[in-house]
Amino acid sequence: MEKRTWIKTVKVLCAVSVLMPLLTGCWDRLEIEERAVVLGVSIDVAEPEAEREEDDITHLKGTFPAPERGLVRVAVQIALPGRIPLGPGEGGGGKGASAETVWIIDVVGHSIDDAFMNLQQQLSSRLFFGHLRVIVVSEALAKKGLGNVNDYFRRNSEVRRMAWMMISKGKALEIMKAAPQLARVPTLYLMSTLDEGIRMGKFPKDYLGIFWSNSSKKGQEGFLPYVSLKKEQNVEIKGLAYFVADKMVGITKPLEIGGYMAIKGMNPAGYQVFVKLDGSSETVITGATHRNSKLDVRIKNGIPHFTITTALEVNLEEKISEAININDPNILKEIEQEQTEASVKLYSDIIKKTQEKGSDIFGFGEYVRAKEPGYWNKHIQTTERWREMYKKMTFDVKVTIKVRRIGMKAR
Repeated sequence: MEKRTWIKTVKVLCAVSVLMPLLTGCWDRLEIEERAVVLGVSIDVAEPEAEREEDDITHLKGTFPAPERGLVRVAVQIALPGRIPLGPGEGGGGKGASAETVWIIDVVGHSIDDAFMNLQQQLSSRLFFGHLRVIVVSEALAKKGLGNVNDYFRRNSEVRRMAWMMISKGKALEIMKAAPQLARVPTLYLMSTLDEGIRMGKFPKDYLGIFWSNSSKKGQEGFLPYVSLKKEQNVEIKGLAYFVADKMVGITKPLEIGGYMAIKGMNPAGYQVFVKLDGSSETVITGATHRNSKLDVRIKNGIPHFTITTALEVNLEEKISEAININDPNILKEIEQEQTEASVKLYSDIIKKTQEKGSDIFGFGEYVRAKEPGYWNKHIQTTERWREMYKKMTFDVKVTIKVRRIGMKAR
């Protein structure tokens, strides 16, 4: 009898020991009302007089000296608990509406973490970055370098790699304060602008994690969306801001985004262009619907030489003059030929523009590493050498255009 009791006791203790870890799941819980949920962050170069705003929170003058570098102004967009709309029936956008859902506060600091510590000193709730969606960096700071910005956010485990980082024309704080009419939460509007751009073929997929991954490769540089604030508080995607290491070195035009995506063979295609018929002033507008691209590399005179073969399917979107007879197959062939020549020039110019800065945003270097490993290991090896080699490379660009549809109206 005593043996049975002892065995039963051991079984109960084993069951309790197995269940005990399951009872500790909420020991470190933090209620949402106790968090300052950060939806967006803007980062600018601070004004010279901004030093007077700083308090001795992370350093004491003479004891823990601050780094000898310029100050940055960091602003955060914090969600107000219970104010974020949960469905389409809870109102639209507007300046008053955005003021009801978020709180924007800015501080200065010697680094990103220093600025956030200064901000935390002013808040009763802990900053939480798990719902961070957008990081806006000013063009002036991007040209100085994103080293500190990348370092802080890459080390923060709360930051999602699916967030967006973008470069702003002018001050990033102005975009963070924008109140577009289509949304009550400005940061979510910025995020959806880029997400919808991907869906409509207007912008390549370039989330924060992808940017960091490309910037870390030996044969590729990163790029970010370049945006500007318009007069109606809406945001326009003005091009790609391309980098060398962590410094922005150039900007493309909006249409050149489509050229980049065509070279990479990204779909769907979403850009429309004017096509002028040869020998006349008549023009039509065509819209690309599908892209296909193939890269071939060979070593020519000791330098990588690429052949880029791109095929586009386009639809006739609009004709400007009724004199154009689109039922004539020769007219369609002429449209295809004219757009082919214009596309070759557009793609070549984009490549030359990035070559001048040594910024291989296309990843040609990674293609050389994969297809010509012996050449890479002998002549390149490092990112710095590839940047110099990229400036010397030669290209053949071949484009094929096919008009697939001319619309419901034939004449």
